[in-house]
Amino acid sequence: MKNSRPVILGGNSPAVTLDQTQANKWPITDVEDEAAVCRVLRDGNLTTHVVSRELEADYAALAEVPYARSHNNATAALMAAFFALDLVPGDEILVPSATFWASVLPMQWFGLVPVFCESEPERMGIDPNDAERRITSRTRAIVVVHLWGLPSKMTEIYDLAKRHNLRIVEDASHAHGAKWRGRPCGGLGDIGVFSLQGDKLAPGGEGGVFLCRDYQLYERATLLGDITRIVELETPARRFYATSFGVKTRIAPMSAAVARVQLRRLPANNARRNANITYLSDALESMGFRTFRAPPHVDRVYFEFLVHHDSLPLPLDHLERALQAEGCLVGAPRYPLLHQQPYFTEGHYARMARLPPDVPVPQYDPDALPFTRAFNATLLHLPAFPNAERNLLDQYVNAFEKVLEHAREIRNELDRASG
Repeated sequence: MKNSRPVILGGNSPAVTLDQTQANKWPITDVEDEAAVCRVLRDGNLTTHVVSRELEADYAALAEVPYARSHNNATAALMAAFFALDLVPGDEILVPSATFWASVLPMQWFGLVPVFCESEPERMGIDPNDAERRITSRTRAIVVVHLWGLPSKMTEIYDLAKRHNLRIVEDASHAHGAKWRGRPCGGLGDIGVFSLQGDKLAPGGEGGVFLCRDYQLYERATLLGDITRIVELETPARRFYATSFGVKTRIAPMSAAVARVQLRRLPANNARRNANITYLSDALESMGFRTFRAPPHVDRVYFEFLVHHDSLPLPLDHLERALQAEGCLVGAPRYPLLHQQPYFTEGHYARMARLPPDVPVPQYDPDALPFTRAFNATLLHLPAFPNAERNLLDQYVNAFEKVLEHAREIRNELDRASG
């Protein structure tokens, strides 16, 4: 019954009663994916099958760049990106804290120093203004993450990079199919990287793709970890074919085969997610939530769906508990802030990076980045509803309405129960 008493207050009619298994099942695979894998198996080449090159061509076309190199995961592709920049130990790279760890940690293998920056409130990407305040004589690059599928503030980032001669590493792992001013994400930086991990918008199970326009960057990415492809390089760098630079990172062809099929379905799958989340966003915004809609010059996608409220009548953890009692699959953001993690705050990063003696050991303060810490604590994570029908979305709307209608009563009851 609509707007009945909330379950957390003793009501016996949860708002969400429909099975959510199929509505949130991801990835979606069928006989086409099976046929792609069987093609590789029947051809008998499970290591260097041509499908990996076909995948690279697909992604080069998607990002509108000439060069692509497939990897076994996006962590390896990001490692190749940091190697490709040809920096020296002690050089600094501006990075966000609100991201998955792979956007940052691979740089340690080359002695590079991450400098954490605030996020900006409109898209939760790296804040160009705060990043500029952190530039030193050793700053060489900036990592841009299109968090949740919402492209970052590239106008300001381009301006910052131009004025300070910074290279841009674009982690587009959440942003398959997103565009900024008509240009595809993955092709906006000096180097772009996509993830093909199983949760992503065009998954292959595991895999990653490195993208660029500069042949020298492509060459260095190849030298790092693809022994069988080094011999194809057009320069004297072919001499490293027997050893590479010591890492093997090529993608498994069966993952590449699935990833190609999933990429072909990307427009239809994104359209379905976008339609579902737009429908739900309309309702949540009428209740005062901010749903991070894209500005007119941006086409966003939804790897994840998060919302924010400036003036909730009850604490966010109370809202989560009450919505969960109604059957909603909600919670905190997926990623803990990196600058607060023991790997950084206890000094492990500096020891692993083996910084030169003349480079000060970075000190990472978990209480730094006050805006990012405060804002991240106001975010509520919802499903992305890749296959949901409207009746399930309506039940979610009803759940939010029920909880907010009884917000003060819920707050009083939970406060009393806690002590």
